[in-house]
Amino acid sequence: MSVALKQTEKNYSLSELNSDDIKNVFGQFDCHIKKIEKTLNVGIVDRDGCLKISGEEDDIDNAIKIIDDMVKLSERGNIIDEQKIDYAISLYEEQDDGSILDVDEQVICHTVSGRSVKPKTIGQMKYVEAIKKNMIVFGIGPAGTGKTYLAMAMAITAFKAGEVERIILTRPAIEAGEKLGFLPGDLQSKVDPYLRPLYDALYQIMGAESFLRNMEKGLIEVAPLAYMRGRTLDNAYIILDEAQNTTQAQMKMFLTRIGFGSKVIVTGDSTQKDLPKDVPSGLDVAQKVLSKVEGIAFINLTSKDVVRHPLVQKIVKAYENYESSHVNKHRQEYSQNGRKRKKQD
Repeated sequence: MSVALKQTEKNYSLSELNSDDIKNVFGQFDCHIKKIEKTLNVGIVDRDGCLKISGEEDDIDNAIKIIDDMVKLSERGNIIDEQKIDYAISLYEEQDDGSILDVDEQVICHTVSGRSVKPKTIGQMKYVEAIKKNMIVFGIGPAGTGKTYLAMAMAITAFKAGEVERIILTRPAIEAGEKLGFLPGDLQSKVDPYLRPLYDALYQIMGAESFLRNMEKGLIEVAPLAYMRGRTLDNAYIILDEAQNTTQAQMKMFLTRIGFGSKVIVTGDSTQKDLPKDVPSGLDVAQKVLSKVEGIAFINLTSKDVVRHPLVQKIVKAYENYESSHVNKHRQEYSQNGRKRKKQD
């Protein structure tokens, strides 16, 4: 016997909102409101600046909270996009601590174009807070979670404030599953393709002229990981990118370069290794060896923290589900084979 669910209706007033904010909250062709309706199973009707929201009481309450958050974000000057709507819905559906409004309050810096750089998810907010509190931070997560970009923003902010004397950016020079052969040009030309993502973030946040000027003075250094051997890095902000492609020896070498007054951020995605199959990742080993060392923080970002196109988030999630089911299948097969061998014995 099915139980009839109680339906109700509540109002949300938009009378004090200007037309630009209303357009921002509703989205093109009301796409944001339609997504809230579909996802939360509610009906939303606009009647002369008053939203009539119908459905189950809990769903209505969540819809009102999400719309209210979007209104406040819009009033703060934010552009409401699909990623913000999706993330706000996921927070209320999963009853996570914190809200999207808490995340929006923390501005790290501004790009040369004047756009504010700030965390967009609770995971990113925890990542930024960990960087402020710890000497070494490992930011681990899939593509699109802002690991490197936020690390860059924090480094440039500290550099401009005089907290450090220089910025050092490094990553292992390893091909992403391809053999590129010999690259033409001098040494800098050979390593530049591997370091291009770091340059892109620097140009956007700092500006090309400022970056090149500081680079000529030696205040900003972008170099392959192999160049770190034998050095002691004092009063520097050091970022190691693509750390999943370091060997255990390389990671140990890098972490033991750190001098006084320095801060280190290590970023990587454990699911995208380009090392030979029999070579353990330095990032994976570091998580096991250093997890209980005071002053070192590990922040794990997930598909919920992806801030690229919403389709990227779906792709990352689909791969996570596939890889998880693949691992479980192998475990079951291994367990069954073990039981068979015991019976034979």
